[in-house]
Amino acid sequence: MSKNVIEEVFGTKVFNDEVMQKKLPKDVYKSWKKTLENGEDLNSDIANVVAHAMKEWALENGATHYTHWFQPMTGVTAEKHDSFLSPASDSRPVLEFSGKELIKGEPDASSFPSGGLRATFEARGYTAWDCTSPAFLKDDAAGVVLCIPTAFCSYTGEALDKKTPLLRSMEAISKQGTRLVKHFGYDDVKRVLCSVGAEQEYFLVDRDKYLKRKDLIFAGRTLFGAMPPKGQDLEDHYFGVIKERIASFMKDLNTELWKLGILAKTQHNEVAPAQHELAPIFTTANIAADHNQMIMEMMKKVAIRHNMECLLHEKPFAGVNGSGKHDNWSLVTDTGINLLNPGKRPHENKLFLLVLSAIIKVVDENPILLRLSASNAGNDHRLGANEAPPAIISIFLGQQLEDIIEQILDEGKVSSSLQVDKLDTGVHVLPLIKRDATDRNRTSPFAFTGNKFEFRMLGSSMSVSDCNTVLNTIVANEFERICDELDKAEDVNAKIKEITVKNIEAHKRIIFNGDGYSEGWVEEAKRRGLPNIPSWVESIPYSITDESIALFEKQNVFTRGELESRAEIMYENYSKTINIEAKTMIDMASKQYIPAVIKYTRELASSINSVKEACPDADISVQTEILKRVSTLLAKSQVALKRLEEVNNESEAKVEGKERALFYRNVVFPAMDDLRNPIDELEMVVDKKDWPVPSYGDLIFEV
Repeated sequence: MSKNVIEEVFGTKVFNDEVMQKKLPKDVYKSWKKTLENGEDLNSDIANVVAHAMKEWALENGATHYTHWFQPMTGVTAEKHDSFLSPASDSRPVLEFSGKELIKGEPDASSFPSGGLRATFEARGYTAWDCTSPAFLKDDAAGVVLCIPTAFCSYTGEALDKKTPLLRSMEAISKQGTRLVKHFGYDDVKRVLCSVGAEQEYFLVDRDKYLKRKDLIFAGRTLFGAMPPKGQDLEDHYFGVIKERIASFMKDLNTELWKLGILAKTQHNEVAPAQHELAPIFTTANIAADHNQMIMEMMKKVAIRHNMECLLHEKPFAGVNGSGKHDNWSLVTDTGINLLNPGKRPHENKLFLLVLSAIIKVVDENPILLRLSASNAGNDHRLGANEAPPAIISIFLGQQLEDIIEQILDEGKVSSSLQVDKLDTGVHVLPLIKRDATDRNRTSPFAFTGNKFEFRMLGSSMSVSDCNTVLNTIVANEFERICDELDKAEDVNAKIKEITVKNIEAHKRIIFNGDGYSEGWVEEAKRRGLPNIPSWVESIPYSITDESIALFEKQNVFTRGELESRAEIMYENYSKTINIEAKTMIDMASKQYIPAVIKYTRELASSINSVKEACPDADISVQTEILKRVSTLLAKSQVALKRLEEVNNESEAKVEGKERALFYRNVVFPAMDDLRNPIDELEMVVDKKDWPVPSYGDLIFEV
């Protein structure tokens, strides 16, 4: 490929602005842009012209079908393919695609999770075109399909997806953010955009070995497995030389993503063996959410081409680091002003300090909502371990902003900022390096990183829509409160200072710049009164408190019914996830591990008898000790297996929803650990040739 491969392929599968300028009449294009910029309803005549141009472009690129591509509450994307064929009076095919077909689709709403919003017999639902996210082409064994990003709602208007609430929250933050900046003289601002960059971590394993592990196939993670002699102990994988097989995968992945207009920029080895990361450049939140779903899907597709499997589970291997997704979040006006850019003299940047104080306040007031937005069953294995941010929410600001905060708290005013200096390495041939104004803190769940906040708690398999919906909503709500005060203030500048100081004084407890992994922080957080919610299940009830419902309803992001339905979906998802894992463990233990160990004990016993028969005086203490140990662990495994079968069956008698989810968390989950422990011990004793599945060493080092 030529050296200009990025320029050659970038956006070639996207119906982007450049294509629209070429395909649309000038007056239609201008009307289209005006519609987007002003957030107006799309005129049906304009929609028909756009639909025709989109169809012609898709056909030119080999498309035969189109689909409304949406993101239901399953956590993955959904699509139903319709061909461009329309009936005609003669035998010739007629290829049509109308504005109506572009704007609206009708999938079966009762077949997706709805949390009770839709009964089985209430099937009608609608997909509505998100015209701010460009259409794109998918090219696979099904042929070329035109994918139209859409939102998904029920017949009665409730959101049944992850995109609709995100779009609502973006409208809320834009409305209130625009109000806010106008108090600082930015009267030309029409919109405030939420900008997001989502770093994606993942594992790659050999597909042939993957297919021999039922737990990876059904659960996405290993439910059994002993650690190999070497894990990530030497810290030699992180940023290490990328193996050729992995590099080949990354090269193909980048090309496919660039074709889709995805700004894939950074790639490297992550901390754990077989773990890697991809990071894109920032874009608008809803497009970033679409892109991240496309990234995860493309990772899996490209991996199979290379006879590998991409694992997106948060903790595919116990004992080594799991995978997260860092959500880099900022607010930018349509005129290019980043509200989170402190500038060269942040102590004089009143807008930045006010926005910062507002974020400090809302994070302190809504920590469990943020924790919930980054939660799923897989992330419970990761949060709080010595690898990821703790389940305790705190904010890291760094030295420069910490100094400003201290000045505000001491005097109520700030007069200086710590300035950037040069870093002298002590080597004369190396240039002096411009040092950043603050260090980074990888142990913080919500860290300021120069001109944005990095929300580091998100699980690797999760949609970024949820956390950005919560962030936008809570910040929009605080912006509204501030603007209401400023609207009534006689002295706006004095009121800005008053609000900034008050927010920081009242909510300084949430600021923590130390080691979030330390035991000392857990105790310190408890002393400060910061919540520490250990699991997803225990955080779900906070989404449907009266305070949470009032917050989301006020900003028109969720209704009470939508929040209650999502809580039911989350409980159901947790229960089903643990149930699948438990049944997989039962299946593997019954059909693979225990039979293999029985066979090994029989061979060991036969060996002992053969030695005794051949040489009655021979010392067989080693063989006997191993046989006793294996037999003891085998017995423990059988007892634990029966116990897991009993409690998993017992779960069916529990009331669906919270009661069943808590039973899985408190009873079934520990029973799974009780089964895993003796079998993992057996793996360290039984001959490798007799072990029925590939080991951790086989999976994470032989890629």
